[in-house]
Amino acid sequence: MEVMRMAISGTQRGKLISAGYTSLSSLSSVSPSLLAKDLNISEVEALEILKAASHSSRLDTSGGDHAILTGAQNAWEMLHEDSCVRITTSSADVDDILGGGISCKEVTEIGGIPGIGKTQFGIQLAINVQIPAHFGGLGGKAIYVDTEGSFMVERTLQIAEGCIEDMEKDKHFRQRDIRAVKEKLLPKDFLANIFHFRICSYTELIAMINHLDKWVSEHRDVKLVVIDSVTFYFRQDFEDMALRTRILGEMALKLMKLAKKFNLAVVLLNQAATKCAEGLYQLTLALGDSWSHASTNRIILFWKGEERCAYIDKSASLPSASAPYSITSEGIRNSITNCKRIRMM
Repeated sequence: MEVMRMAISGTQRGKLISAGYTSLSSLSSVSPSLLAKDLNISEVEALEILKAASHSSRLDTSGGDHAILTGAQNAWEMLHEDSCVRITTSSADVDDILGGGISCKEVTEIGGIPGIGKTQFGIQLAINVQIPAHFGGLGGKAIYVDTEGSFMVERTLQIAEGCIEDMEKDKHFRQRDIRAVKEKLLPKDFLANIFHFRICSYTELIAMINHLDKWVSEHRDVKLVVIDSVTFYFRQDFEDMALRTRILGEMALKLMKLAKKFNLAVVLLNQAATKCAEGLYQLTLALGDSWSHASTNRIILFWKGEERCAYIDKSASLPSASAPYSITSEGIRNSITNCKRIRMM
């Protein structure tokens, strides 16, 4: 977190973080009067904070121009990078519209109404990212940032057991030493490789995201970060919309950089909202139009009659498409046609 390096008091750092000023760039264009208002301090104190930020920024950028100029990469190299690594959703139909699954190096937003299966997708991906490489997986670990208290350990165990059952049916599994492979495919090991963080406020969420770069650099086998949900604390009692927009923008930028830097997938679970367009109400995701640019891919989950469907609402590389899916005792799977919709009370 850049503000932690500034030569200011701990109280001032706390006020900056709570107000959404977590990076030096967020302080570069703010006026002393606006900062004083946001932090509820005097303009004199605000001016001193801005001077400290300016000094820290000069120290950070010494030699920075050279680093930028030597960091160029040509498009041919980018095309042939190992950038198409994907995490299966366990639904072949959903994987198909996603080009093979959830892509690493990108931020993917998955949202929908309550009961549609957002958390189920998050848990499924946290299990599937651990599938060993010889089964076509990444053999990685997952970070699960839980803002709503919706992470269910018992359900995670069921999905892990379902994932193991799928691998046991694989023809490559049958060709190997079954005992040796089974010893490495235990449900308890899948659960042990999910790092769960319970977050109880938006300031904790900001601090968590700011700390992720350091944490992942110390745990390089992490290949997935799930935030369930990114919406929760920003839809409740957040009257200052300009402050909210600034905080969300900073968060989105940090998550995009994290995904690219460590070649991992960031999955943001979001809640549903409705918007009126030309007199018609449409299902969309929460946090407004500006937030829609925070992810590379946006997937909306919805009901189509008695069937759950996933729809690619936005993607830089994938065409808009939809696919049905089901939620079974083993987790996310292809649609079961005779599966009836369960209405949530």
